[in-house]
Amino acid sequence: MKLPSLDPSTFSQLLGVVSDITLVMDVQGVIEDVSIGRDTLAALGCQSWIGRRWVDTVTTESRTKILEMLQSQGVPEQMRWRHVNHTAPAGNEVALQYVLLPLGAGRLLAMGRDLESLAELQRRLVETQQSMERDYLRLRHIEARYRVLFDTSSEAVLMVDASTQRVLEANVGAQSLLKDAGKRLVGRDVRECFEADSQGEVQSLLRIALATGRIEMCSARVAGLPSAWTVSATVFRQEGGAQFLVRLVTRESTVAPRHDVGSAAALSEAMERFPDGWLLTDTSGVIKSVNEEGMALLGLTASSQVLGQNMERWLLRGAVDWGVLNTSLRQQLPVRNFATEVRTLSGMTLPVEVSAVWLARPEPMYAFFVRDMDRRLQGGASVTQSQANPFADLSQLVGRRPIKDIVGETVDTIERMCIEAALELTHNNRASAAEMLGLSRQSLYVKLRRFGMVAEAEADAS
Repeated sequence: MKLPSLDPSTFSQLLGVVSDITLVMDVQGVIEDVSIGRDTLAALGCQSWIGRRWVDTVTTESRTKILEMLQSQGVPEQMRWRHVNHTAPAGNEVALQYVLLPLGAGRLLAMGRDLESLAELQRRLVETQQSMERDYLRLRHIEARYRVLFDTSSEAVLMVDASTQRVLEANVGAQSLLKDAGKRLVGRDVRECFEADSQGEVQSLLRIALATGRIEMCSARVAGLPSAWTVSATVFRQEGGAQFLVRLVTRESTVAPRHDVGSAAALSEAMERFPDGWLLTDTSGVIKSVNEEGMALLGLTASSQVLGQNMERWLLRGAVDWGVLNTSLRQQLPVRNFATEVRTLSGMTLPVEVSAVWLARPEPMYAFFVRDMDRRLQGGASVTQSQANPFADLSQLVGRRPIKDIVGETVDTIERMCIEAALELTHNNRASAAEMLGLSRQSLYVKLRRFGMVAEAEADAS
């Protein structure tokens, strides 16, 4: 290749357009001219290199490479890119890649490319690879723990695909329970694991669990077994698809012999199958019994998860709600349609309606009926829509009275209704009513006086 006959400085500037840095030097390696094609290399202080030896501008480990390139004098047969590191005035190192060309007239030309962007990409690649390896190792540990729990669980557990309803995985307990000499459990339709008269119930269970996203439970007969089992289904998403975690638990009450065939046994069975949650507690709130719907409402799979615990632990407002309920029941007054929220085992909150009664025998106890308001509202949507709007007559006042007066009277009416409801629920216990309304006792008394709901003598005493 014949190089153009240009001034070395001019030629160096032209090459700076296509390379990041060019150096013009004599055969001894003393730099005569420097041209920079990238502003990022200005931190090197390259202009100060003029008059210095090229080998003195690089780090110790790169000096050998510079000497080898100078010794070759840019001969084409020995020309190749070499990686060297320069020391910047700030103390850091900058990586460049050089090739040496003969310029003629006893001059050499070194063309350099900045490797900082490539080095940054390499560092990011290494960091990403290390992060992926850490994540992969963490996932392997999680999978190992999951596998140990899955295989050593005493309960029968099945992983079921939501779209095909076929068994994806089964632990040892499930394989032992659902043994079948002629077929493999994995890959079978999960409904085939149950008797024909229970398959519809299991199908409905999976459909409801997929729709609600909550733990759902039902009673079903496992294929080949005489007694009924409690089946719970939980839905979760993995790899873009929904899957079910199906657990099979023995029903604790199904194997108990029934010697009493009278009304007491019938009532006990009715409570067990009651469509609303039912709990029995002592007078301090410790739960003694719960039916299947109550366990499903709280997201439980076995009664042992709630028995012996205080009911206050499952109420969202805790001591406030329990104080209102206990005050009424202690006076042997029934509680009707008490609106509150419960906290499930998974941490979800559900709006419920609680009714309760005081039982005298065989020892004083409380019986609670808990109704899921989400289901009630979904089932009675048409009834709700058909009810009259309690504020429909407000539209008749528009044009007759200013909107400020209409809104003010409406707010007062709503406040009065809420206070009356709280006093009724607490049986005129104003301390509990104030706590339920989120007010201080002083603020409640101010509102009572404003609405004329206290006697003058009582208002003066407060």
